[in-house]
Amino acid sequence: MTFTDQLWQEIAPVYEAILSHGFVEELMAGSLPSPTFQYYIQQDALYLADFSRALSQLAARSANPDDMLQFTQFAQNAILVERALHETYFSLYAIEPETTKMPACFAYTNYLLATTSLQSIAVGAAAVLPCFWIYRQVGKYIYQQAIRENPYRAWIDTYAGDAFDQSVTQMLRLTDQFAELASPTERANMQEAFRVSSRLEWYFWNDAYTQNRWLV
Repeated sequence: MTFTDQLWQEIAPVYEAILSHGFVEELMAGSLPSPTFQYYIQQDALYLADFSRALSQLAARSANPDDMLQFTQFAQNAILVERALHETYFSLYAIEPETTKMPACFAYTNYLLATTSLQSIAVGAAAVLPCFWIYRQVGKYIYQQAIRENPYRAWIDTYAGDAFDQSVTQMLRLTDQFAELASPTERANMQEAFRVSSRLEWYFWNDAYTQNRWLV
């Protein structure tokens, strides 16, 4: 069993909670209210901008040129997705851009930026991994289960491509390589970072579903 296999076993309850969440179930059924979906896309665009910054930090701190190139490519891909949200889905679903991060997005992006700048590259890689891995698995699940006549079909169909799947496979391989060279303490820190980000993935979906906003 690889290190990342162990990580996935540990967060299985979180993943199952995401799959059974009302947001995912209603999105697949095509019954998700439009304001809920709009909130999600708005926050996702803000998230991706900082996710790209976190990956760029890992690239800048990498001593290995191959790792530097890989993280740089990941950061570029995140920005390309963010642009696609603006140019395609914002227009398609009549969504206005948002400039304020709501609680879950704020917590998640600040955690990623802090971890990738202050912790080791190995721990930073483990922190950004859930966004790759959980999103791929949830995306595939939604794509396979969603009804055909779905108002969000154009967005759902983006999960049919192979490009993101390949990126996730590369990120898993990179994380396992870091884990092989890590000390027991660093591996434990990698596990904790992966757990925290995985929990924040659930909160990101939940905030959209509950339309969670700041009190004032």
